[in-house]
Amino acid sequence: MTPSGAVWELLVPAAAAPARARGRALQAALREAVRTGRLAPGTRLPSSRELAADLGVSRGLVTEAYEQLTAEGYLRSDRGAGTWVGGAARAAHPRARDLAPRPAGTRADFLPGTPDLSLFPRAAWAAAQRGVLAELPHQALGYPDPRGLPRLRTALAELLARRRGVVADPERVIVVSGVAQATTLLGFVLHARGARAIGVEDPGSPEHGTLYASAGLDAVPLPLDGEGLATGPLQESGVRAVVTTPAHQFPSGIAYSARRRTELLDWARSVDGLVVEDDYDGDFRYDRAPVGALQGLDPERVAYTGSVSKSLAPGLRLGWLLVPAALAEEVVERKRTMDLGNPVVDQALLARFVERGDYDRQLRRCQRAYRERRDTLVSALEEHFPGTEVSGIAAGLHVIAALPGRYGPPEYFLERTAAAGVAVRPLADYGRAVERADVRLVLGYAHQSPARIRDGVRLMAQALRA
Repeated sequence: MTPSGAVWELLVPAAAAPARARGRALQAALREAVRTGRLAPGTRLPSSRELAADLGVSRGLVTEAYEQLTAEGYLRSDRGAGTWVGGAARAAHPRARDLAPRPAGTRADFLPGTPDLSLFPRAAWAAAQRGVLAELPHQALGYPDPRGLPRLRTALAELLARRRGVVADPERVIVVSGVAQATTLLGFVLHARGARAIGVEDPGSPEHGTLYASAGLDAVPLPLDGEGLATGPLQESGVRAVVTTPAHQFPSGIAYSARRRTELLDWARSVDGLVVEDDYDGDFRYDRAPVGALQGLDPERVAYTGSVSKSLAPGLRLGWLLVPAALAEEVVERKRTMDLGNPVVDQALLARFVERGDYDRQLRRCQRAYRERRDTLVSALEEHFPGTEVSGIAAGLHVIAALPGRYGPPEYFLERTAAAGVAVRPLADYGRAVERADVRLVLGYAHQSPARIRDGVRLMAQALRA
């Protein structure tokens, strides 16, 4: 096919566009043909007169298209030598990859950290969304207060004071896109104040170290004992800030004792330091009332953060950060420069959801479901792995299962279960201080039905007998 024929064929649909849009359509079609390589670099294009006749459009339309794409660098024009495809553009191969974390090819998934997304209250959420869109004034769609909508901050302050026992002044509540952003915000502010290290629990969430590293802080692993973060190593470390999960330590599942909470706050006062409290699943306690937040004991020494990731869905990217007065101005300014505030409609939607009691109903629904699944997992482990010691079951979305020595060594156990298509994670993955000789697993259960939990434990047992 001649170049003239190839160009004509590519541009026929554009020539058929409505008259007012024909020029833009012609330019877009030519641009896309060059960008994707259908018109290769060095290809000579027909004269404007010839192409206009082929397409049945005015010559001026083709001339204007040639001039525009020449100005953009897609074409080049040599006086007296015609118009050519330039060499600046490169063929693109657009592909949208999905990098969301999920286990591939598993028959059973016991990885911790994920709630049951099928419990998301779609009907109530949709009703709240309709209400918000109907009542939200036009001016509210402008740039928001970087701290968050006053309506949402007020609703969250009341909710957290009632459910978690925090001291919540709406002026110090900052709406964030999740605990990850709260962590990073605090890291930047601490770094700007001269900090270069922060203590983290060992074992603990690997994400804490990664997030603080992005803000220029080194994560210093600090060991736990039976009551929580060991205060001796904390004092010897020299850090003046530490990240904790005192209501339900991740991943061990212990709740900090009253004595350890007092010691931790005494340490913070003695070094003019800060305790960061990650209350990642504090609402989910099954056998007695939830342990109140540490922040309630000293709101000037504790920065408190949480989100709806476990109660609603992590994909909503909505959370909160309560900061001491001494840090509030700097954290708010960093939040403003980071993203100019969270989406207004989403904030108003969550505020309405909380105000109308829908959030409390969702928590009760999840608690009933997750308690049943916890009990199913414990029962299945007793049946298929007799002698297993299960801990951390009073709260949260995972348990720690210490299997008898006959199921080891750990490498053998993990190899067999992986070959059977069962995704599990050993406790040793979460810290340097974990004894690695025994098979100790962090088993998430919230995202699976009771039937799938029973099947998954059975598959593990079969894998070891094979």
